[in-house]
Amino acid sequence: MSDASDDSDSNGNDTFHPLGEAAEDRFEEMLEETEYDAELGMEMAKDAMRLTKGELTDEEFYDRYHEDVVEEFGEDERPMAGRIEAAREADSDEGAVSELLSTIGGDESRRDVMKKMGVGASAVGLGAFGASQSPDPPTSAVQDEDAEGADADAGGDGDGDGTQWGMALDLETCDGCLSCVVACNAEHQWNDGANWMYILAYEDGIVESPEPDDFDSTRDFNYLIRPCQHCTDAPCEKVCPTTARHTRDAGGLVLTDYDVCIGCRYCQVACPYGVNYFQWEGPPEGAEEMDEDMIYDERDRWVSGAGPQGVMEKCVFDPARQDGQMGEDMVGTTACEEACPPGAIQFGDMNDPDSDPQQYLEDVPLARALEDDPDEEELQDAIAILEGEEEPADDEDDDGLTEDQARRLVEGEYGDGSSQFQLLEEYNTNPNVRYIGNEPGPNAEQVPGPVAYDDVGMVDNRKNVLDEGTVDGGLDL
Repeated sequence: MSDASDDSDSNGNDTFHPLGEAAEDRFEEMLEETEYDAELGMEMAKDAMRLTKGELTDEEFYDRYHEDVVEEFGEDERPMAGRIEAAREADSDEGAVSELLSTIGGDESRRDVMKKMGVGASAVGLGAFGASQSPDPPTSAVQDEDAEGADADAGGDGDGDGTQWGMALDLETCDGCLSCVVACNAEHQWNDGANWMYILAYEDGIVESPEPDDFDSTRDFNYLIRPCQHCTDAPCEKVCPTTARHTRDAGGLVLTDYDVCIGCRYCQVACPYGVNYFQWEGPPEGAEEMDEDMIYDERDRWVSGAGPQGVMEKCVFDPARQDGQMGEDMVGTTACEEACPPGAIQFGDMNDPDSDPQQYLEDVPLARALEDDPDEEELQDAIAILEGEEEPADDEDDDGLTEDQARRLVEGEYGDGSSQFQLLEEYNTNPNVRYIGNEPGPNAEQVPGPVAYDDVGMVDNRKNVLDEGTVDGGLDL
């Protein structure tokens, strides 16, 4: 192993993965069962997380593992490889580059000319490749030149350029019904237990959950909704030697090209969130009958539906919908969102302040009230005032509600929604999923929820069915 990193993270801990030491041990055992270098996979995963946290630059990460990756896989197609080599080639002939750039005129941009030269827009210097220590690091994702859509720097913060698909997930209105899991499976037909969408009831020593057969309301439970986070700076992509795991330019979706994936499982180890599944078998019965528009995206790449045996799968945010292949009215929707009775899942463009998720995050109490559509006349009046559809009273002594009274009434019924977070923010992966509600504590453990997976024909733990090598147990974020 060339110039491997030390065995501790920035906090001096021996464990690098947020799922803990036991999970790391299982990951290592899993990799040792493959034909690929287990030590290389573990070290790359560790350093991919250091990269997103700003402890390494793209160039350092590339150089550290380039020779080992080429030796193991015969090529190094990691997303930063082409850009770094192009930048170095450009640096070696900087004079010629500068001379050419000085001749640019008219409508032809600097970026267009650089593309024609076969180098990136930032190729004049390597500084742009360095990982940032800010909360919103620059993306190092592969960008598809033939796709239209998101700008490379879109980060899901509501004010970027281009489209960045993402979600707002309200953990306080989720009722654990598992409708989203069933709907996702119906649309994508993944194998039993490979839950692209996962609902976990948990307790963490801070918030306790009731017994599954003794509770007053399904909302007495504490939930975590766990799809793929579709990170702008995804560690899983950084360790992929073949470009199978990539960030699509259109919409910023993090996808796997099944035709390119070799099943090395490095992405499974590098993901902090535990959302990747190895396809031990072929697609389940009936999956082969899926329409090609449901499994091939607008670039004609096989990125959705159950994959063939030996590849990696995960949540994909429904490319067939986002590409308009299911009809223009389905763009900006997902199967899980449509199926959610309480409206806890809000999907849309995180770079559009008027999108469903951004509007929900902007005023959570009002958004919850609109989803609930209450019958009480006073609440209806309060909602109308907050929406600007009715004029509020000027004074509390006047007839009707003042705006402050309307706000207090709605917040008293639906909460203030002030607790918002992203999972594992300290890893700087810049996830495009934002949560409202309680963030799981460090001692969180999965407990039975009000609806069992068996009750809806789903499988909670894949080990019971097929995958004895898949990480299981505890709260696998």
